[in-house]
Amino acid sequence: MARVSKPVDPSKALFSTGEAAKICNLSLQTIIRCFDAGKIKGFRLPRSGFRKIPRASLLQFMKENGIPTETLRAKKRILLVDDDQELLQVLTDFLEQEGRFQLRTASTGFDAGLVTREFQPDLILLDIMLPDINGREVCQRIKSDESTKWIKVIAISGMIEKEKIDELFSAGVDAYIQKPFKLQELLSRVGEMLEMQAT
Repeated sequence: MARVSKPVDPSKALFSTGEAAKICNLSLQTIIRCFDAGKIKGFRLPRSGFRKIPRASLLQFMKENGIPTETLRAKKRILLVDDDQELLQVLTDFLEQEGRFQLRTASTGFDAGLVTREFQPDLILLDIMLPDINGREVCQRIKSDESTKWIKVIAISGMIEKEKIDELFSAGVDAYIQKPFKLQELLSRVGEMLEMQAT
C-alpha cells in the first residue's frame, strides 16, 4: 500500500530539509547541498544534528532562485515586547486590523527570549527600557544565536542621544523608532522590514 505524503504546513516557523524540498519542488539532495553550501541559511539541532530552516530563510532562497513563493505567503509573525500594557494593547489592536500579521506579546526581556524561540517571529518590535534586561542585551542575544539571528528587530524608545542609538545598531538592531510615534509610521517601517507591499 502506497504511503500518503503528509502535506507541509506553510505557516510553520521552522522546516526540515524534507519539508523545504516539498515546498520548493526540489529533490531532498538538492536542498541538503544548498544548505551545506550556505545557500540556504539555517542551523543544526545540537543533539541530533538535523538541519532546520527558518521560514524567512527559505523564502529568501526561493526568491533568489525564482521559485514561486505563494505556498509560503502566510501571515507574518510579529513579537511585540514592551512593559507598557496599554501600548501593547494599542499596537496589538492596530496590527490585528491589518489582517496580515500573527502577533504575540511579551513584557520582559526574559519572556521575549522564551517566546522568540518558540514563536520564531519574522520581526520583533522591541522596547529598550524593560524591567529586567535592557532591550539592547535582548537584541544582542537574538542576533548572536544561529537559530534567531535572521529575525528583524525594530527598537522603540524615547531616548534621543545619538551615542545610545548608535549602540543599539551596534547590538544588531535593524531599525529605530523614537517614542512617541504615529501608528502609520510604525506600520510603514514594519512593511519595509518585512518587504511587504502597502495595502
